[in-house]
Amino acid sequence: MNKEKCDLIHSNGVKEKKMEVIDGYTIKYHANGSTIWSKGKLVNDQPDGYWEWYRPDGIIKRSGYFDMGDPVGEWITYDKEGNKHKITNRVKGK
Repeated sequence: MNKEKCDLIHSNGVKEKKMEVIDGYTIKYHANGSTIWSKGKLVNDQPDGYWEWYRPDGIIKRSGYFDMGDPVGEWITYDKEGNKHKITNRVKGK
């Protein structure tokens, strides 16, 4: 099987997700190379601000906020239909 264009494989064999930056947002894609896996902003290589993660079918899976790499505030997990399933409040450093 040929390596797909979206597959980035490190020397240790670990596959990395395709990534691009658009208008300051870092977007990573699922292995299929077309549906978004996550999106949010990086500051000094740390997630900062609001981030979202998606399932391969494009439905949101999780969302939450970072403060320079630390999860903070309200984090929401969504069910397979994209409805809110669970809400967790995170405190920086915990």
